[in-house]
Amino acid sequence: MGGDHGPHVTVPAAIRCLARYADLSVILVGPQDIIAAELKTRRATPGPRLLVRHASQVVAMDEAPALALRGKKDSSMRIAIDLVKSGEADACVSAGNTGALMATARFVLKTLPGIDRPAIAAVMPTIKGHALVLDMGANVDCTAEHLLQFGVMGAMLVSAVEHRTNPSVGLLNIGEEDIKGNEVVKQAAELLRASHLNFYGNVEGDDIFKGTTDVVVCDGFVGNVTLKASEGLAKMIATTLRAEFKRNLLTRIAGLIAMPVLKAFKQRLDPRRYNGATLLGLKGVVVKSHGSADRYAFEHAIETASDEVRNNVLQRISEQIQLIQRVAA
Repeated sequence: MGGDHGPHVTVPAAIRCLARYADLSVILVGPQDIIAAELKTRRATPGPRLLVRHASQVVAMDEAPALALRGKKDSSMRIAIDLVKSGEADACVSAGNTGALMATARFVLKTLPGIDRPAIAAVMPTIKGHALVLDMGANVDCTAEHLLQFGVMGAMLVSAVEHRTNPSVGLLNIGEEDIKGNEVVKQAAELLRASHLNFYGNVEGDDIFKGTTDVVVCDGFVGNVTLKASEGLAKMIATTLRAEFKRNLLTRIAGLIAMPVLKAFKQRLDPRRYNGATLLGLKGVVVKSHGSADRYAFEHAIETASDEVRNNVLQRISEQIQLIQRVAA
């Protein structure tokens, strides 16, 4: 029910995913009459692989997380996460209120043993392909131990889903030198270096897009600013290119000639291809879709969640955290 478009996006995206993946089943959670109307529009009916679970309440996009957690226990968001806790569902995907989703998921599912705080992990495009960056906004203030845990979770996610045996981990800093950064970042670098991870060292902001490392670790304040700045830059480039190609007849002709290149460029950097940020560190798979996601983008969020379930991401994270704890002891 969340996001800018609600069931008009989530329902058809789920139906398309069911057609593409024979091992997938979907439970649509929300007011039954609204979901039924949307299914009828799409000429789809509930069945063994497409279930509907009624919810009498909906969390608003601007609602305070604490109020949603305490006052809306029959919301579509709460019921979806309860389904994960009970084992009836393997994962929850939502385009709703990020703060409420994080608060509810953390309260209901709890964190994995050895994980102090869950983190939001998102994929960003790079010259070499893409990189996983975390935290993207769940934790504004972090300790060095939190950053180490983010590194472990990110590395295990990349290793499991992308089948990379030893993904590299970089620590986002204001310089590559060990003397750079605040005390928390310096301490985190020491912990990461002493861990079993393939720690590259400090990386700077431009290293994210160079694809210097597979995983980039930072606190939620820095990560969220990085994400929003990147989205703003991408929009500015697209708007500027359109304006320049429309400047006069000559530039319009040049635009027509360059159209294949521009389409390829747009497709490569299309944010819909990277939609679906994982709330890592919970005892369950929870994926947050962008609120403005269209059907294609929400499909990708569902695919992200199902990939993590298929590849046992939670088990891999737990095992690696236990290994680090044994070494530290």
